[in-house]
This record gives sequence, C-alpha cells and structure tokens, in this order.
Amino acid sequence: MNRHASSFSGPSSPGQVRTVVLVGPQGTGKSALVEQLATGQLGHVKEAEAASTELGAVTTVHQPSGTVVTLVDSPGRPDFVGDVRAGLRAADAVLFVVAAGSGIDEATRMLWRECAAVGIPRAVAVTQLELARADWDAVVAECRRVFGDAVPLSLPVIEGSPAALTGVVDLLGLTRVDAAGRASDLDEAQRAEVEDARGQLLESIIEQSEDETLLDRYLSGEDLDTGALRADLQKATATGRFFPIVPVNPPSGTGVPALLDLIVDAFPSPEGAWMPAVMTPGGGDFGEITADPDGPLVAQVIRTSTDPYVGRLSLVRIFSGTLRPDSRLHVSGHLEWVVGHEVDGRPGHDVDDERPGQISTPVPGGTAPRERAIAGEIVLVTKLASAETSDTLSDTERPALVEPWLLPEPLLPVAIHAGSPGDEDKLAGALQRLTSEDLTLRLERNAETHQLVLWTLGPAHVDDVLDRLAQRFNVTVSTEPVRTSLRETFVRPVQVQGRLVKQSGGHGQYAVVQLEIEPLPRGAGFEFVDKVVGGAVPRNFIPSVEKGARNQLAEGVLAGYPCVDVRVTLVDGKAHTVDSSDMAFQNAAGLALREAANESTVALLEPVDTIEVTVGDDYVGAVLADLRGRRAQVHATQPAALEGHTAITADVPQHELSRYPIDLRSVAHGSGSFTRAFNRYDYLPAALARDITG
Repeated sequence: MNRHASSFSGPSSPGQVRTVVLVGPQGTGKSALVEQLATGQLGHVKEAEAASTELGAVTTVHQPSGTVVTLVDSPGRPDFVGDVRAGLRAADAVLFVVAAGSGIDEATRMLWRECAAVGIPRAVAVTQLELARADWDAVVAECRRVFGDAVPLSLPVIEGSPAALTGVVDLLGLTRVDAAGRASDLDEAQRAEVEDARGQLLESIIEQSEDETLLDRYLSGEDLDTGALRADLQKATATGRFFPIVPVNPPSGTGVPALLDLIVDAFPSPEGAWMPAVMTPGGGDFGEITADPDGPLVAQVIRTSTDPYVGRLSLVRIFSGTLRPDSRLHVSGHLEWVVGHEVDGRPGHDVDDERPGQISTPVPGGTAPRERAIAGEIVLVTKLASAETSDTLSDTERPALVEPWLLPEPLLPVAIHAGSPGDEDKLAGALQRLTSEDLTLRLERNAETHQLVLWTLGPAHVDDVLDRLAQRFNVTVSTEPVRTSLRETFVRPVQVQGRLVKQSGGHGQYAVVQLEIEPLPRGAGFEFVDKVVGGAVPRNFIPSVEKGARNQLAEGVLAGYPCVDVRVTLVDGKAHTVDSSDMAFQNAAGLALREAANESTVALLEPVDTIEVTVGDDYVGAVLADLRGRRAQVHATQPAALEGHTAITADVPQHELSRYPIDLRSVAHGSGSFTRAFNRYDYLPAALARDITG
C-alpha cells in the first residue's frame, strides 16, 4: 500500500462531485488519458493505491473551481466486462474512448446500449488521430451511426511531419487551443473552414434546448449568445440527451484541458444522477434515496482486494448519507434475489455492527486519509471483514440492500490442481478469497470427475486468476482439460444370472439372482420390478437385490460411469437357509449387472446443453457453420430483441462447448454472446468415446 499523499480537501457538498468512468478497448489510450486528466503528466496515476484493485486505476483530483473529479479507469479487455459494469455502477457519467482508425468494437457498442437503457450521461473522446490511418470525419460518422446524437464539440488540428495533434478548435467559442491550453481567436478564413461543423453543432444544441424561441431566432439569422448555447449544451449532456465528441492526445495532453472542462461543466453531480434500486434486506420498500449527506447511509462495495500492508481493502461508492470511521454498519448481500438462484460461494448474508477501519481517498501518488466521506464520493475503506463485492453498507438502525449490477455469466471452464502437496491447503483459502472478491469467478468441485473447475469469462480472466494465485497467495497451480461427466446405459434387453457361492469355513455366502435388464427412455431413471414367484427369493432379500442393483448402477457397469435409464426385473433366484444374507444378494445383483455389460449391450451417454446464441446479423452464417462442426442440433433462428442481431437456439454436447466462449468471440468478431443450460444426456458416438474417456 502506498504511503499517504498530501492532504486532500474533500467536497463540502455532493454538488461539487463529478465521477466518471472511462471505457473502451485495450490500446485506445484510456490509462494515459486518466493520468493526463488527473495530473497533467504521465506516470502518476498508476501509483495510486486503488490501482491495486482489479477495477483499474481510481484517482480523485480537486479542481481550482472547487469541483472534485473522480476518474475510474475500467479494464479494456472483454474478459473483464464484470469490472467495467462495476465501474458503471460507481460513476455518474461515462467517457467512451475511441481510437481513430480502429473502429468501434462490439463490446463498446453493447456498453453504449447498456448506458442508454438507464440514461446515464455520455461523451466520446477520440484518440490516436496522429496515425496515418486515422480519419476524423470517418470516426465522427461512425460515432453518429453507432451512438446516435453524437456531435463534435471541437475539431482536431493535425500538423507537422510526422503528423501530430497540435491543438483543437472550440466550435462554440471559435477559438483554437494549443497543447499548452492557450486559446487564440480564429481568423476569418479559419472560421469559414469550420462553418459547416459549427452549424451542425448549433442545430443539435437548438434541437435539445428547452428554449422554444431558439430555433426561430437562429433561422432569422440572430447571433445567438455563446454562453447561453454552452449552458444548453451542458444541460443536454448532463441529462443524457446530447453526446459531445472531442479529440484528444493523451501522451501530449492536447485537448485534455477542454475535456476536463467538459467533465466539470457538463457531467452531472450526484444530486442529478441516476440512482440504483434500493430495498430492505427483507425485500421490502426502502424508499427513494438522494445524494443527501444528512440522509440515511446507503453505500455499495464496488470492489474488494487484499493489500499486503492493511489487509482487506474495499472500494466503496456512497449514494446517500455520510460514512465515518466510527460508523456502525449493517452489511447486506443477497445475489440470489437478483439472479433467481443461490450463487455458489456467495450465500445471502446480513451482518450487524460492522466497524470500518480507515477511510481514504485515492489521489495521484497515493491516498489521503479522511475523517468522513459524503454522498457521491468513492473512497477506500479498510477492515470491512464481512463485506464482499456488491454488498450494501447502511445504518444499523435502517438496513438497506442495493441491487447489484448486471453480472455476466462465466462460461469458460478451466480445471486446476495444486502444483505441490504443500499448496493444497493454501489453494482452498486463496480460491475462497478470490471468489468473494470477483463476482464473475465461479468455483465448482465436480464429484464425478474429481476436478476443481474454475468458471471464467475468457482466457485473459484465466491468466489473471492464476497470476493472482501466484503473486498474492504464493500458490502455484497447474491446469488440465476439463473432463466431461458421462453416463452409461443399456441399449438392448439382456437376461443374466448373478451367482455368488462361497464357502470358507463357518457361514458362507450364497445368493443367485436371475435378472432381466431393459433400456428406458432418456430421463426415465431407474425402475426395479419384482416378478419372483413361489418364494424362490425370500421376501426379506428382495430389497437387497434392489439395493445391490442401485449401488452397481451408480458405480457403472462397463466404463465406470453411472448407469441410467434402466429397468431391472428380478424374475427368479435361489437362496440358502444358512449362507444367504443381505450382503450376498446385494453382491449377486452387482455381479449380474457387470456380467450383462459389454460393448454390444451398453453405450456411453454425454451431457447435452441447450444454448442460445445472440450474434450480429452479419455473422449468422459463420456461427451456424461453426455449430454444425460441434455436432449441434439447431432448433430455431429468429430476430433477437437486440436490433441488428439474431438469436440461434441449438442443442450442443457439453464436450464441444469447453472453448466456445473463445471461439464464438473469434467467429462473430466480438458480436456474439450465449447462454447455456443442461438439457439431457444423449448417445455419444462410438468414434468419439475413446477420445473423451482417454
């Protein structure tokens, strides 16, 4: 943990707070932009204490105007979309970072749609304009096509060889601002060059303005007041109706001062921001909350991590009330109410009288201790022993529960085992810690394959988990292919005798059973039928035959997998008055089933999942071809709820889905997502049985 930075004067009211999350693909320059926004130079924000959280760098800076700006740098890889959504919950506005020439990827488009659904304010920063393939007009056109009412607020000035962004033109003020932030008025020729772009901006502002006379005054040729236009623009941006596009160069800082002014002036404070749904821990109505420091305390843990110096560290967003180190807190977490089922490793919990440790604000170069933090702020809190990611912190006198953010389902499995016997005990504790910190990581202990399986969001997520195990917990693990849980079943009727006759002094073992074994339809389970006549098998031993048959089927009759969908009929048998016993008839039934099993009577079954793939219309053919290669049975192809996308429903063997999250991302160029649910067991082709069973 970094040492404390210089003193930090927190906001005196929520109206002084601006919290923005930066989103965009890896390589767009997000992190460099955060550093420039925070410090005006590179190399400082990465040292901020909150950079130890997987959410990304979080830093807070105090502006000369008195506004406190908190910047959240979200991960750029698609495997960490859960952390991106956590950042969206923490912030009141979103800055989308788009690299000129690289296009807008599908992950960015989906995030924009998620933001649009709740109306969170957004703006677009365009980077890498100095590259040869960059085209400002093309990237603006794409932004307008993808994002809607997105309009340039300024224009880039590209000069020199090699090309560089040397300044930006403020279209409203008709000034040119250089890399150092110095402004100069445009001459007549320069004004003529930007006339069309300025006209488009003015028309967009007028369209969103609440001043109904503005359009008529503009059409009549009146010279509109720039200050009033800027105020209309800022209001439309703050309410999520207008989306400014600005050019920036993070390494040099060109365009960054104007972007920071936009954040301060046009992004909303917590007082005017969207609030998440809040209920009581019992599911009742809590009432609406506002960003009022004197209101009931309602805060949410956005991320948890472990620091080598202070231990457990929680990144907390305060929505209402005031948090103090001496606060008595109620901690509540109930993911099962949101997702509709119990979440492995995350049972619902309510803890009273939790005591926070130190409260601090992440600032450039370290952290600043705080005596209190008010509504709208994001702070770091130590020693919240019972609070996990997405949990709610509230007053013990008035407990609350904030609905967690949308959680992506981990669909990429990887089997792991401890690298050495000494790591086995440490591995269990480390995994428990990681799954409590990372909501998108699920742990499964498969009792049938005896594997420890981590369900992740993708290969980068896997690498991140393995790295954290090694670096934070000093645990080395190895990975192996995930084995499929198979089943066996009889494919044709068989009549067989099970004979157990042993004599070794004293009481012997004697039991003879005659069984008929028949296959049943998939999913029918096990049936036992008694057709013994004449007392050939004493009545008290007939339950023993059934128990022996059940036990043997559970262990498998041919390849060691549970045998299912079978009817076993006891038709005859023999008993001895002295040597017959319960165990003897159990063993005789097991012998009979094993005797009946061979490659002609028993087949392997594999699990089959039903999946629903949502994919961009342009890639439907490629996805269908890929599914055919996975032995899929496609049932339906229809328009998806998401415009421009198609929903494909298919049944696919589980073995063919082990790498599907990776392959779908490639085949669908990032436009695809899917859900999966177990459907049934079905026959495994004989040619594949050897490969799967090893």
